[in-house]
Amino acid sequence: MKYSKLGNTDLTVSAIGFGVWTVSTTWWGINDEDEGVRLLRQAYDSGITLFDTADIYGNGLGETILARAFKDEREKIIIATKFGYDFYQHERSGHKELPQDFSPSFVRFAVDQSLRRLETDYIDLYQLHNPRIEAIEQDELFAVLEDLKNEGKIRYYGVALGPDIGWEKEGMVAMQKRRVPSLQIIYSILEQDPARKFFPVAKELGIGLLSRVPHASGLLDGTYRPGMVFSPTDHRSHRKQEWLETSLGKVAKLDFIYGQDSGRTISQAAMQFVLAQPTIASVLPNIVNEEQLREFVEAVDKPPLTNDEVARIADLYDHDFYLKTGAALSS
Repeated sequence: MKYSKLGNTDLTVSAIGFGVWTVSTTWWGINDEDEGVRLLRQAYDSGITLFDTADIYGNGLGETILARAFKDEREKIIIATKFGYDFYQHERSGHKELPQDFSPSFVRFAVDQSLRRLETDYIDLYQLHNPRIEAIEQDELFAVLEDLKNEGKIRYYGVALGPDIGWEKEGMVAMQKRRVPSLQIIYSILEQDPARKFFPVAKELGIGLLSRVPHASGLLDGTYRPGMVFSPTDHRSHRKQEWLETSLGKVAKLDFIYGQDSGRTISQAAMQFVLAQPTIASVLPNIVNEEQLREFVEAVDKPPLTNDEVARIADLYDHDFYLKTGAALSS
């Protein structure tokens, strides 16, 4: 495993992090808590030290499962959790977003609940969960986050953009106006915007980026096949079949970055692409079993993408992978 500082913070994070949502929700991943704990422990034994969760994952399970897995290793891991959704007074229906509350009183309530569930007295990185611009522009919100830092309840705070790709304005304001030390984004070979606009700003301001969904929800790890239908509880079920089939057409253009000659699998190449950005400190793949865990961890030691490979990927992306014109990328 490789490690680096998250931007200008003193948080040292593993290049591969663990998105705890796969072991604490029913959307996609592991539904058995004991199995989830075992996978978390295996991740730690493999060198992963960054665990990214949220209070809303499993209505608190995403935090209690970390306490169960790492009660004796608290000082050796970095816990990043999120806040902002009021699941205490509202019940979620399917994948519909819950009401958000970023008022100072709710933030104080939420952080205390997270600390209790995590069985710790501090959170390393406390992230606004999918905030809209109205929340990021609230001075009172960032004042209470500064107070929580001074009280020792959190070490740093940041912003996690989402739930899907986009949110350029939110990301820019969070970095340029709020100077958050950490920004969590979506970035992959298939989904590069608006992340590409974030990189120069993050570099200039010393902001550390965490990147999730490097495999574009399974398109870049070999788990999706033509005609595949997801169960209603799977978060990918909202995707239109046409979009998925078109995306597979794009993936077919990427055979030059993986395979026996390259020394990488497609999932490893996808993570190498993300980690090639110097401002990205850690990538958060969706880990659902030990085989995937092993493959993802090994990605950091695989041959990095060459300049030629990076250039070809950029050309493909800038031309919509030549699917509309039928043109072929020159070799």
